[in-house]
Amino acid sequence: MTSMTYRPTAIASHVLDELRERDDAGAAPRSDVHDADGAPLRCCLRRGRAGERISLVSYAPLRRWAAEVGADPGAYDEVGPVFIHSGRCAGPDASLGYPFAETGAPRVLRHYSGEGRITGGTLVRLPEDPDRAQAAVDRALRAAFADTDVAVVHVRAVEYGCFQYEVRRP
Repeated sequence: MTSMTYRPTAIASHVLDELRERDDAGAAPRSDVHDADGAPLRCCLRRGRAGERISLVSYAPLRRWAAEVGADPGAYDEVGPVFIHSGRCAGPDASLGYPFAETGAPRVLRHYSGEGRITGGTLVRLPEDPDRAQAAVDRALRAAFADTDVAVVHVRAVEYGCFQYEVRRP
C-alpha cells in the first residue's frame, strides 16, 4: 500500500458520544443492524460489516472544527448525514491507508482556510487499483496544502456529497 503524507481524522470520540445522544440537527439517532457490507463509518474510517449496529446521524464537520480552533464558518456551516457505530468502537486502524479510497469512486476535496472559509476544491476520480487510489488522494492533499492558506481539507463523496473524513494541516 502507498504510504500516506497526511493523516485522515475520524470524528473524535467525545463528539461521537454526543452524536449518539443527539445529532447536530438536534435529532435522536436511530440505530439499526446493518444487513450488508459497505456503509462508510466515520468513527473508525472503514466500511461497515454485516451484522454491525450502526446509526445514521447528522453531523456538522466544519462547525465542529471551527469551534475547536476558534473560527467562524459563517454560511459555510452545513449539516449532513454520516454513519457511525451505535456504540463505542476501537476507532481507526492507523495502519490502513486513506479511508474509502478503494472504490474507484469520485471524491471532492474541499479546502478551508483557518477562518473557516472555502478556499478551493479538487475533484479526484479514484483509480480502481487501491495503491493508485491511495497515491491519487495523497497527491490531491499535497496540492491542497501547498496553498499556505489551507488549514483543513474535507474529503467528500461526490455522488451524495457526504463528508468522509477531514485532514488537517500537519
